[in-house]
Amino acid sequence: MATAALALIAGVVAGGHGALSAALGGAVSILAGLASAVVASLGRAKSAEGALFAVLRAEAVKIGLIVVLLWLVLATYKDVAVLVFLGAFAVTVVIFAMAFFVREY
Repeated sequence: MATAALALIAGVVAGGHGALSAALGGAVSILAGLASAVVASLGRAKSAEGALFAVLRAEAVKIGLIVVLLWLVLATYKDVAVLVFLGAFAVTVVIFAMAFFVREY
């Protein structure tokens, strides 16, 4: 939802390249989060040490994928609106991080 809203706002303010840049920024964060969740769910930890290792491995995959995807977009999309791209990425990262603190009653 946040990525779509940011893409819509960026499209109005900065045009088509702004909208695509915002969508790509959000997509980097979303794809990295999904990959991290998949890696974490594949871990079959039977101890606290195993669970910690699984979480650290999932975070390493997430960070590595973020670095690769950010580089890929910045290296291949010549008309990227860098501030919009990085802003949308940062907003989605913060939203994913804050989701940890949300409790359902």
